[in-house]
Order: sequence, then C-alpha cells, then structure tokens
Amino acid sequence: MRNIGLPGAPSEHVSIGVRTKDSLSGILRLPPDGGPQAAVAIHPATAVPQRLYSGFAEYLATRGFAVLTYDYRGTGSSGSARENRRLRMRDWMDVDVPAAAAWLRARYPDLPHVAVGHSLGGHALALDNGGQGLLGFMTVASHAGVTRSIPDRAERARVELILRVLGPGSARVLGYVPGRRMGLGEDMPAAAMLEWSKWSRTPGYFFDDPTMHARERTARVRTSVLCVGLDDDPWATPAQIGVIARQLVNAQVQTRTYAPSDAGVPAIGHMGYFRRGPGAVLWPDAAGWLAERAGITGP
Repeated sequence: MRNIGLPGAPSEHVSIGVRTKDSLSGILRLPPDGGPQAAVAIHPATAVPQRLYSGFAEYLATRGFAVLTYDYRGTGSSGSARENRRLRMRDWMDVDVPAAAAWLRARYPDLPHVAVGHSLGGHALALDNGGQGLLGFMTVASHAGVTRSIPDRAERARVELILRVLGPGSARVLGYVPGRRMGLGEDMPAAAMLEWSKWSRTPGYFFDDPTMHARERTARVRTSVLCVGLDDDPWATPAQIGVIARQLVNAQVQTRTYAPSDAGVPAIGHMGYFRRGPGAVLWPDAAGWLAERAGITGP
C-alpha cells in the first residue's frame, strides 16, 4: 500500500476488472486513524480524470470513509481514447460504474455503502447502475445535457460547436476526440462523443433514446438521493438538474443549490465543487449527508 494522500492517510492504487478483459485504474483512500466506518465510490463526470476528486476523497477519508476514485475506460489512467474508440457513454454508465461499485462492495462487504456521482456519474446512479446495497447517493451537477437549454447564448454557441461540429468531426476522422484541446477535460473515445452529440440534440436527453429504457430504470431507484447544483453552472442549471431528479419517482429526493457566495469564492461552475477552494466550505454538508445515510458518526 502506497501513501499518496494526506499525511498519515493510507492510499492504494487499485485495478478494477470489468466484464471484459479491460480494467479501471483507481485509488482507494482510507481514514488516517483507524478503520473505515463506511464506504463511498465517487463516479466521475465525462472525460474528467480522477485527480479532480482527490481533495474531496481525502476529505471524506478524514470523516471515516473508505473512498474509491477511478477513471473510466479510455480516459485518464484507464487506457487511451484512441485505443477504446468504440466505447459509448452508456458503456461507462452501464459497465464501468457497476464494476467500480461491485469492487468496493466486495472489498468492504460488512460496511454501509453510499456513492457520489458527478455529472455523468450521477446519471449512471440515477439509471440504477451500481445501486446494489446503497443507502443513498449524491449527485453533483447531474443534468440533462440538452444544448438548446443553455441560457447563455455565447456558452450555448460554444457547446454546440463542440458537440455538433468539432467533436463528431474529429471522432469520425481521428477515431477519438482531443478533449484537452477543446476544454472537455480528457480525450474521449469516438463513440462516446457521437452518443453524447445525439442525446444533446433531443429535448429529453437520453430519456428520448428508446434503447436506454431510462424512465423504467430511474423508477427502480428507491434510496435517498441528494441532488446538488451550482447556480453559476452555465449548463447544469436547476431546471436541467430537475429533468433528471423528477424521473426518480420512487426515491426520496432532496435538492441543494449553492452559489459562489456560499463558498466565499467568485465562481464554482461545473467543476469547482470538487476543487479545494470551494470545498473547504461546501464539503462538510456533503460529508454530513453521506454519514447520516450510512448511519455513522464522523470525527
């Protein structure tokens, strides 16, 4: 076990097998003092490397959680986008998320389990992926990514250029999308971009894709859910977060929307919740909610 987190907090690089021959590269962080009281998996956003979640994961570890972060296949440390060109967004949600959840559940079969999903990771949880035995899950900026719903005209034009022109074009020509150059985080497999582009053009996002059976799947979720939004997120507006949340018809859903002023910072946006600046103020709320669902008392 190699220490890669907070001083005294043991952290371990792990390899998580999926139902194919592939694997996910992950990091397991543990409390610095004593054994974990609960376990939490952090399911990442589209093409966002797990290093974004390192500060949040380390914080949750200090609150008594065993915390798993990882990269989806074809992103970050889990293989190149070019070599995984056929991976779709649904493959991340339907295969990678359950694999990560199952790995953590097998590692800690006797602990209570909760989860956090950022954007796409929250979609996966809402679609009843990785939900076995969960006592609750939290989503952050998990919205219906419909481009025409973006309020700011300049941002809408930028996103439409990426999702309708540059992204699909590079996917077809190169077999992958150079996401770093486009401001998308990591490079993306071609099929993931093409599926994302398709969903973003329909009013109901993946709920309008009959092959997803999305309404039936969200209706199966019966646990507690906290949907977190950021009011300066240009795309994941409260209205678009509500598109997902309203489909969780049998879950116990709460919503919280934070403004930059709540964290004492000028901006948070789609990624900032997991950065250490805003996190020092906002993360205790998340840890408290997760701990309450798990039935533990933190330090």
